[in-house]
Formats: sequence, C-alpha cells, structure tokens
Amino acid sequence: MSGMNSATKNLEEDHVHILKLIEVMEHITRIDDPETDHLEKVVEIIKNFADGIHHIKEENVFFPMLAKKGFPANQGPVAVMLSEHVQGRKYVKGMEENIKLYKSGNKPSLNDVYLNMNSYAGLLKNHISKENNVLFRMADNVLSESDHNALLGKFDDEEKKRSSTRSGEYIKQIQDLTSFYKI
Repeated sequence: MSGMNSATKNLEEDHVHILKLIEVMEHITRIDDPETDHLEKVVEIIKNFADGIHHIKEENVFFPMLAKKGFPANQGPVAVMLSEHVQGRKYVKGMEENIKLYKSGNKPSLNDVYLNMNSYAGLLKNHISKENNVLFRMADNVLSESDHNALLGKFDDEEKKRSSTRSGEYIKQIQDLTSFYKI
C-alpha cells in the first residue's frame, strides 16, 4: 500500500511539516535576541500540531492497530517511539517554562529555552527518521488496504475531536515562519 491514501503516508506528510518547524527552531536558536512571540508560536505549534494532532494520531489510533498486528506498545519499536514522545514533551515543558522566565526579564533563561529547543530538534529528527525508515515500513508490510482506510478515518476523527483548528492552519503557521526566516 504505497498509494497516497495510506495511514503511513498521512503520518509522513505530518513529518515533512514538523521537520520544517525544526529547521525554524534551529535557526531561532542562533539568534541572540529572538522574537518572544515566535518562541511562543513554536511551542504552540508543537503542542497543538506535532504533539496535539500528530502524536495523538499515533498513540490513540496507529500504535493500537500495530499492537493488534503483533507490535506491542510495551516493547520493541513502538515502546521506543512512545518513550521518545514522553521525552519530547519534557523538552517542550522546558521551553515553555523558560520562555516565561525570559519574558519576565530573566535573560539567562534564553540559554535554557535554546537547550530544550535543540534537544527537542535532535530527538525529533532521529525519531522521525526511525518512524519513516523502519516502523512505517514494517507497518506497511502488515497493514491491509482496509486497515489503512480505517486508520485514516480515525485520524480524521481524532483531529476533529482535538481542536477547532485543523492541521492546515498549523501548517500555514509553519510556512509563515519559514518564509519570515527565509528557510
């Protein structure tokens, strides 16, 4: 099932945008006096899109389907992906807390914002590579066309449930940031 309408293609399409956002983050971490609203926007997009839509599709829909196909969530590749999602959330929390401190006048907190951003960027680049090249290819070997169609329907349900803002809006925000920074 390598057609466009597969669950793995849907998740890989999200990855394209998340990797763009990571490029933006890496660019921002080289700026001495960043736009605080851009720092906050990056965190908002991660929380609502990368984590709030994409990781939720994986955790609530995709990984449970893989478990039924013999890839349990408590061991092997899915367990690794889940633990990396948890680690990513810790870095996001670190970004968020330190942006607040930075905005309140604590200038050295910017170093901690950047440390968490770079750690998140490194984690996610590695994570996405493992999903795209290993886990999703394994999934494609065990998922039928009807599995993919069922997953896509559930992905859509999850997205509708989460927020009034759909992926497209966050993708546009990522594009706005990439054009602002000429990435």
